[in-house]
Amino acid sequence: MKGIRQLVLLGGLALVAACAIGGSPVSPATPDPRFHWFAYEGNDSVFKERATGPDDYVNPVLAGFYPDPSIVRVGDDYYLVNSTFAYFPGVPIFHSGDLVHWTQIGNVLDRPSQLNLAGADISRGIYAPTIRYHAGTFYMITTLVDKGGSFFVTATNPAGPWSEPNWLPSVDGIDPSFYFDDDGKAYVVNHGETIDAPQWDGHRAIWLQEFDVASQQMVGPRKLIVNGGVDLSTKPIWIEGPHIFKKDGHYFLICAEGGTGDQHSEVVFRSDFVWGPYVAGPVNPSLTQRHLDPTRAFPVTSTGHADFVQTQHGEWWAVFLGTRPYDGDMYNTGRETFLLPVRWENGWPVITSGDERVSYVHKRPTLPASPATSGPYGGNVRYRDDFNAGRLSSQWLFIRTPTEKWYEVGGASKSLMLRARSVDFAPGGQPSFLGRRQQNTNASVSTEMSYAPAKEGDKAGLVAFQNDEFYYFLAVARVDGRTVVEVEKHAGPPAPGDLGVAASAVLTTGENAPVFLRISARGARYDFYYGTQAGQWRLLLGDADGTILSTKVAGGFVGSLFGLYAYTPGS
Repeated sequence: MKGIRQLVLLGGLALVAACAIGGSPVSPATPDPRFHWFAYEGNDSVFKERATGPDDYVNPVLAGFYPDPSIVRVGDDYYLVNSTFAYFPGVPIFHSGDLVHWTQIGNVLDRPSQLNLAGADISRGIYAPTIRYHAGTFYMITTLVDKGGSFFVTATNPAGPWSEPNWLPSVDGIDPSFYFDDDGKAYVVNHGETIDAPQWDGHRAIWLQEFDVASQQMVGPRKLIVNGGVDLSTKPIWIEGPHIFKKDGHYFLICAEGGTGDQHSEVVFRSDFVWGPYVAGPVNPSLTQRHLDPTRAFPVTSTGHADFVQTQHGEWWAVFLGTRPYDGDMYNTGRETFLLPVRWENGWPVITSGDERVSYVHKRPTLPASPATSGPYGGNVRYRDDFNAGRLSSQWLFIRTPTEKWYEVGGASKSLMLRARSVDFAPGGQPSFLGRRQQNTNASVSTEMSYAPAKEGDKAGLVAFQNDEFYYFLAVARVDGRTVVEVEKHAGPPAPGDLGVAASAVLTTGENAPVFLRISARGARYDFYYGTQAGQWRLLLGDADGTILSTKVAGGFVGSLFGLYAYTPGS
């Protein structure tokens, strides 16, 4: 696999994440803000209390909004992808040699021609990608919800470029996954509707159909292989996220069951034939935390949606999603990627059973340790982006697909400039916003901005964003002929005329003089600071309600982002 690793390196060096958008460079003229740096610091106590030894790793291995992980091994190399919903670029792809240290090598869907998210709700778009490898080609299959259905893309280098979408109109529902059998045949397994009308809310099925590798098309009839879930008498809900693999002559089908909330789980079925019949295992679910004491210290909840991988040394491991609530079912960091070993009991896979908890610290896989990651993904994350690379790093996200280039990065000023546009956070829009994931329950993010709002309503600054209607905006703005710093709170559809201003202060600085902005998250509480000199912070709003940024309150499937934003009301 040396050739693949060389391709990955070359692809990573050539990566221009989310920058494949046409258009000439934007002008740095006022009222467009320049951000000189962006810094993040995590401070979760669990990572201080749970000490790690030299042979240990820390969960989650991908902290923050990295849900629905799928993994594949190619030789000694491991590749992993996640869902991105209505964020662009879509489907981050990571590489690791030890399953613990991950480096993002690109984004699978990094061209607007691959991913049209125009008008999509934040929690629609790309659902549950699966990555597989067959005969020298990588395959990523997923569903673009509300915008075309299921499709796959291919690449010979996992760092890209990936192909344009190949649409699969006969694959309805969501969560498609490829299975390449050892007899040369291939299949797509996916979540879909039942044959007849659902018998209860959330009653769904798993379907299988053959895929012809030569023609790259679905062939033959579709077959329902699981109806409902493990035990129909319990009226199981939302059987989804299916993957098929083979071990010891048996076909195993693993699926998520119970919905993506705190009743989530992973279940397993087995068959002697790829078409079934599939029989539920004696230990089901093979992974869940739903029955544990919700008041336990540092809980990990909502576990499920797993994918399995066997190492080159014969060990089996699972990546899966989970959440880290700070109170009840409240979490702002979204669904994250965890790693645990899979043990085999009487021919069946088990990740947790009884009262076993998903651990924050665990013994590493028996694999050579990878170099330190090139990106911040686990534990108490810390990083600083000085915008001097001449391109955006691959961790930055746009809201929906940009159709014009409204930002400039690097250049003589070595900063990030956002062109203020008259597009706000109204549902369906594509504002001048760039965000990165909140990766810790307790964290702070800060920036230095040069900006002189020129006319009434101009504003730019730092945002804690959950979706189009639930966010905080710490802004420098022009209000009633004065330059002010203010905090806007948005927690649902706005009332007519309500600007959502929760705190405000007049800002007295010279034109385009630096302003420092900071947001601190403390679980359910957020604090907002500003300053006119480095390190000298003034509290503008403290103890703000951070639960409005939780999935529980805001709804949907995404986690919160911290980001940079510019707006002008236009002429």
